[in-house]
Amino acid sequence: VLPERLQRREAERQQGVERQRQKKEAQVVKEEQSEFFVAAFAREREAVEALLAAGPVEEAAARLQGLQKLLTESVRFLAPYEVRQAQETVARLQGNLAARRQQLQPKKNGAEGEELELGPAELLQRDVELSELRGCRVRLRGNANTLRVRDCRGCTVLCGPVSTSVLVDGCSDCVLVLACQQLRTHRTRDCRFYVQVTSRAVVEGCAKVFFAPYSWSYPGIERDFESSGLDRSRNNWNQVDDFDWLAIDKPSPNWSLIPEEERIGCWD
Repeated sequence: VLPERLQRREAERQQGVERQRQKKEAQVVKEEQSEFFVAAFAREREAVEALLAAGPVEEAAARLQGLQKLLTESVRFLAPYEVRQAQETVARLQGNLAARRQQLQPKKNGAEGEELELGPAELLQRDVELSELRGCRVRLRGNANTLRVRDCRGCTVLCGPVSTSVLVDGCSDCVLVLACQQLRTHRTRDCRFYVQVTSRAVVEGCAKVFFAPYSWSYPGIERDFESSGLDRSRNNWNQVDDFDWLAIDKPSPNWSLIPEEERIGCWD
């Protein structure tokens, strides 16, 4: 019978051996997962590139969305440099997709006094531009990737969740109901914004712009929020940076909040 001290030492040695075995097995599994990801990512990347070169744009968008999902699900076992390289690839492909869509987008003159509407299939992760509209009511029911509203007058724009940024430029006398990650407003006046924004909104060259929390709803909006990746619990609707106002001890005179009793709660 071994003395108790020797038994303890032997037990500790066995535990050390077991820990090393488990560590080695975990490393092997991680390497196998990484190798699978690299092969699958390369295969999907090539498919997206081929579709962007000469295939249906919407199919390219769907495959690109799958590529982003593959990366998101694999981050936990990838090395930091692998994550960075994959993120750069996805960003490059998203830029190529946006450029291809811009090439294919028909050029239209601005509408006047019309009811305009786009649905989920037309909006999914697309870059949308509304320009030179006059007295129109626009409903965008779905999840766009970006939205640009340019040189519009007297319009109401109701927009579902936008995955990234909204740019409003050169507009006046408009009501804009927007949910997005980033909102930038340039050369705009006499407009009311109802926003769900996860970062601080930015105004520049603006006057008489007013803000309230996002208040539009429609069937399927929860699905669109999930698709967009926006955090519904995070809304900086009343946090606005005015790039033309540098004083820190006085509020900017260019924007303010819409009084609660004046806010619109029902849009349809």
